[in-house]
Amino acid sequence: MKKIGFSVLLLAAASLVGAQLQAQVIVIAHPGLKAAAVSKRELRDVFTGAASDLGDGSHVSPVLLKQGATHDEFLAAYLGKNDAALRAGWRGLVFSGQATMPKSLESEAAVVEYVARTPGAIGYISKSTVHDNVKVLSVP
Repeated sequence: MKKIGFSVLLLAAASLVGAQLQAQVIVIAHPGLKAAAVSKRELRDVFTGAASDLGDGSHVSPVLLKQGATHDEFLAAYLGKNDAALRAGWRGLVFSGQATMPKSLESEAAVVEYVARTPGAIGYISKSTVHDNVKVLSVP
């Protein structure tokens, strides 16, 4: 009986940690984007190069952070990939002529600035980063 209780407690703790990671990373878009929400599947498709449109028909272009905790949290929470797998996938698309590598920026402030001025841009930052002039998309 103790093993079952411990397993339930461990599972609950893992779920809470996952929810906290997702709560610390927000998805931002150019303010002109029609969508107010984006699904995890749409995020995965856009950020892996499988799609360039959201379900509502909005054309989007992903913007990546080059590295860091926010980048790693976004990849784990929404794409289920690590950085090496993500970039290898993009390289395959680029070399086959199916896509161009997404913009990759050094800082979260640079992502906010780029997304704010680039129609169709979609990116991610930590919740604590100042994000004036961009739209925050909910991810149900």
